[in-house]
Amino acid sequence: MRMKYEARERSVLYDVEAAKRPANVTVNADLLRRARELDINLSQTLEEALVHAVAERARQRWLSENRDAIDAYNRQVDERGCFADSLRRF
Repeated sequence: MRMKYEARERSVLYDVEAAKRPANVTVNADLLRRARELDINLSQTLEEALVHAVAERARQRWLSENRDAIDAYNRQVDERGCFADSLRRF
């Protein structure tokens, strides 16, 4: 079975129990006004967006670091088949 260029972060992405720290960010003034009008929790929204951004960047980095191995594995499967092909019953 060939490997797809898709990876899932297997390790813990970040420590969810870590203390919160204040951070200064710059935001479009009108967007900030609208968010406040709609009672959007800025800290929670930023944290959720960062979780997604960090996961995606970690995935991209893992793929970049492992692309040669994935390509080599896929070439081997193309040339010799999967190691368990003879054991399959489907």
